[in-house]
Parts: sequence; structure tokens; C-alpha cells
Amino acid sequence: MDRLWLGLAGLLGLTGVIMAALAAHALPGRITPDALGLVHTAIEMQMWHALALIGCGILTRVGAGRRRVALAGTGFALGTVLFCGAVYTLALTGTELPAIAPTGGFLVMAGWLSLATLAAARRPR
Repeated sequence: MDRLWLGLAGLLGLTGVIMAALAAHALPGRITPDALGLVHTAIEMQMWHALALIGCGILTRVGAGRRRVALAGTGFALGTVLFCGAVYTLALTGTELPAIAPTGGFLVMAGWLSLATLAAARRPR
């Protein structure tokens, strides 16, 4: 499972850097400043959650609460794709995808809650 989280982290990081390059070089002047702000918000969320997935990979390797880490990684991966995908779609095409961004946001929050419960549930050794 650690390889899954690390691989997904790499893909999210790669596509986040691609989107950042587009936002810096190709999109200004082609979309509105408000739309460009949305792109930057999605990039930021994507890159932070790529790092969170690296953390899930590391936690899985050290054997920390595998079920909770798997729930967190799933929330981060799916939530990031849904949230950022909906925001990118709105910013780049003007098409609103009802309930997709909030669902993604909820999944990301559930991922963070899963990590919080992992920390709270850990017994001292």
C-alpha cells in the first residue's frame, strides 16, 4: 500500500507542477484573473495533498495504523482529484460540476480526520 500512496503522490505532484507552469506561462491573458485565482487555489490544494500522500506512504511503511492510514490516503487521493478537477474545470471551461468540489473537499477533510484519530488512538509504548 505504501507504493500506491507514494506513486499517487508522484502523479499529483507532477500534474500540480504542470498546472503551475501553465498558470504562470500559458493561462494569463487567456482566462480571467478570477479564474486564474481558482487555478492557483486548486494547485495549492493538489500540492499539499501530494505531500500528505507521501506521509501516508511513510506511515504505511512503518506500520502505523494501516486501516486509518489507508482511509486517509483514500480520502486525500479521491478528494484531491474531485475537488481540484472540479475547480480546474470551472476555471478553464466555465462549467460548474455540481456537488463534485464539495464532495472532494469532504473526502479530504475525512482524510485529515482519519490521521487525527490515528494519532489519538496510538497507545504509548
